[in-house]
Amino acid sequence: MTHVLLIRLAAPLQSWGTISRFAARRDSHSRPTKSAVIGLCAAALGLPRDEDLGELAQTVFGVRADHPGTPVRDYHTVGAGRYPLRPRDLITDHRRAAAASTSLDAATGDRFGHHRLADWYGAPKKIASDPVSGVLVSGELARTALITERWYLADATFLVGLQHQDLALLEGVAKALERPRRLLWLGRKSCPPSGTLTAGIEGGDLEEAFRAKQLLPGPDGTADPARRPWAWFQVPASTRGATPVQDQPVSFDASRPEHTTRWEIRRRVTIAPNATGWDVIP
Repeated sequence: MTHVLLIRLAAPLQSWGTISRFAARRDSHSRPTKSAVIGLCAAALGLPRDEDLGELAQTVFGVRADHPGTPVRDYHTVGAGRYPLRPRDLITDHRRAAAASTSLDAATGDRFGHHRLADWYGAPKKIASDPVSGVLVSGELARTALITERWYLADATFLVGLQHQDLALLEGVAKALERPRRLLWLGRKSCPPSGTLTAGIEGGDLEEAFRAKQLLPGPDGTADPARRPWAWFQVPASTRGATPVQDQPVSFDASRPEHTTRWEIRRRVTIAPNATGWDVIP
C-alpha cells in the first residue's frame, strides 16, 4: 500500500526557478518543482548537500494549485555607486590607498568614513594576492550596476504530495518539516513559508489524497468548495499525454548540482463531498 505526505506551501511570496541560475533574469515556474520540494525536505532533515538523496528523491510527486497566485516582477539593482572608504579598503588594497592619499593627507580630526573615490566601488571584489607585494588586492575596483529581473508568485497556496510505500520515511519527513534542522524557504531565501507545512499523511495514491482534502484557504481566508483546481501528477514516461519536466533531483552538491527528466500529466481535481477540512493554520 502506498501513502501520501501532504505539504502545505503558502507565503506572501514564492519563487520556483527552473531555467535561470545566477542570471540577470530569475524566472519562476507557475507551481513548485519537485527539485525544490525535495530540497526543502532535505534541508529540514539536515542532510548534507553532497549526500545521496536515496528514497527521498524516488517519491512520486504531485502538486495541487489551490490558489495559483499572481506573478510579480521585481526590478532589482545590485552594486555601483560610491561609498565611503573603510580602513580595511586601504589596508588590503595599496592602489586604493594610493588614490586616496591626497584626501587622507588633507583630512583633519580623528574621524574616518567620509573619504570617497570617484567611480570606485566601495566594497572590493575579486580579491587575490598581488603578484609583486603579495598583499590582497581587488581585481575589480570600478563597477557598474548589475540589473536583474526577478519573478515571484504572490499570495499563492499549493498542496504538494509525496507518495511512497515506506510510511516511516514519510513520517520522518513530516516530523522534520515541523522541527527543521535548517532554515526553510519557498524557492528563495527571501520567501520563508508561513504557517504549518505538514498537512498529514493519507493512505492511497496522490489523486485520492488530493480528492480527500478540501481546498486550502486563500489570502482572504476563504475557499470555494465547488471549484475544481488543476493538479500535476508524476507518471511513468509511457503514460499517454505525459510531458517531460527537468526537475528530478539527482544531487544538490553545490559544485555540480544534477537533475534529470521526469514525466507528468495535468488533471482537474474534484474535491470529495466528505473531504477533510483544515484546522486553524497559524
